[in-house]
Amino acid sequence: MFHVGLDLHKRYSEYAVMDVTGNILNQGRVQNIPDEMDAFSRSLSEPSSIAIESSSTWYWAHKLLSQRRTVVLSNPMKNKAIASVKVKTDKIDSIMLATLLRGGFLAESCVPPRETIDCRELFRHRPNLVRERTRMKNWVHAYLIMSNISIDATPFTKEYVTELRKIDDPRVQSYLRLIDGVNAEIREASKTIEEKAKDNEDAKLLMTIPGIGFYAALLIASEVGEISRFEDSSSLVTYAGLAPSTHSSGGKTYHGPIMKTGSRYLRWIMGQCTAPLPPLFR
Repeated sequence: MFHVGLDLHKRYSEYAVMDVTGNILNQGRVQNIPDEMDAFSRSLSEPSSIAIESSSTWYWAHKLLSQRRTVVLSNPMKNKAIASVKVKTDKIDSIMLATLLRGGFLAESCVPPRETIDCRELFRHRPNLVRERTRMKNWVHAYLIMSNISIDATPFTKEYVTELRKIDDPRVQSYLRLIDGVNAEIREASKTIEEKAKDNEDAKLLMTIPGIGFYAALLIASEVGEISRFEDSSSLVTYAGLAPSTHSSGGKTYHGPIMKTGSRYLRWIMGQCTAPLPPLFR
């Protein structure tokens, strides 16, 4: 059995191939080009397993490499051995990944099915659009304050926007056109998500809880993934990062703020669901 540590980066990846006795057989660099990565996967001896870290670049690499090899997704937050070394280079990181994989000490991250990953990205797309729209609205507010302009209407209602369109300034009109475009994209994303909610049994069950609509239900379901992977409700709360941090020593226990580990989208939507009027649905 051969163990491979692959330290992923934006343009290239550093690898280290280790045998069962811990000897480094090969080290090198491969460019993050699908054809080159596939050739690297083919070049590995049988059987080989590959360890990669969970980062912004893992999606495509895991999808490609898992077609031929066993790929283990490492949780960088839990693998303190990599983060705590005093001399940290790409080569050392790849060796450490291979070493942890060989010893069975690699803290793994759950890799959901491809369909769930695609759903997550779709559901995360909508709040990203909402944030961009909010940013542009803030630009408009900043202009009004700077120009000492007051509009007697609720911000961004029909009456408010009508008054904004009367302002003879190219910046304001540009922001309004951008906001109109983002609104159209939000409506399109909402339509797609609502269609998916009709066929999702987990979402239907979640929507029976007061305060959870179709979007929130699908986002929660996609971020949680397979519920059977959690031992109990406490494990789910910890995964969501909603459990309080705890320090216990000498018979004294202190509880601090929530840990904020796991998916920030899951924590965000839970906060939205408990708000009296979730801004997401305005």
